[in-house]
Amino acid sequence: SVGTAVLETHPPEDVNGTMCHKISMTVATNKFADAFYKVRTHAVSYVADGFSRSVLYRKKQLEGKTNRDVEVRFDYKRNLAHYFNHGVAGEQLQIPDHVFDPLAIAYLFRLKEVEEGKMRKLPTCDGKRVREVVVEVGSKQKFKVPAGKFEGHEVSPALENLRGVFRKSPDGFLRICYSVDKRRIPIRMQSKVAVGSFVAKLTEARFP
Repeated sequence: SVGTAVLETHPPEDVNGTMCHKISMTVATNKFADAFYKVRTHAVSYVADGFSRSVLYRKKQLEGKTNRDVEVRFDYKRNLAHYFNHGVAGEQLQIPDHVFDPLAIAYLFRLKEVEEGKMRKLPTCDGKRVREVVVEVGSKQKFKVPAGKFEGHEVSPALENLRGVFRKSPDGFLRICYSVDKRRIPIRMQSKVAVGSFVAKLTEARFP
């Protein structure tokens, strides 16, 4: 074990007059992994009511030597994304009428029925680029993780649409397994890239 990750939903919040769903992700390495690659990353996504489009995205990222404090504001009146890092504004980016930040697409995928063999296109913007992440749904499989036994679909996003280390790994892969029930819980994630590989397994899921 090298660390933990937590995905969480929160009570709705008002963002500049728009009532939004609020979701967050926190990732942290443990003491063992801290010794060679410390990770303390927290991201928060605010998505307009009805999960129609992202309104605000924030990410504090401490990973090894990487230190970012990002905020992306989505302005649909002018169809622009405003990107800031440590309070310094970047270039404005033209966006469509509906787009989702990198954290929101994990939930966007879960909102619709999953069909084996089908592909889904998820319009995504991190403040610097607008892309359609293409996701392919694999066959049903049985999985055993610390949280229990599940039947799930293995889902694979096309890596050419992803940034960072994924783009530099022609033989790499990213697979996320979602439960086949209506909740579509992420139960397992596996990735292999140029710098290494990891497996994340669901340990606990809490519901209201």
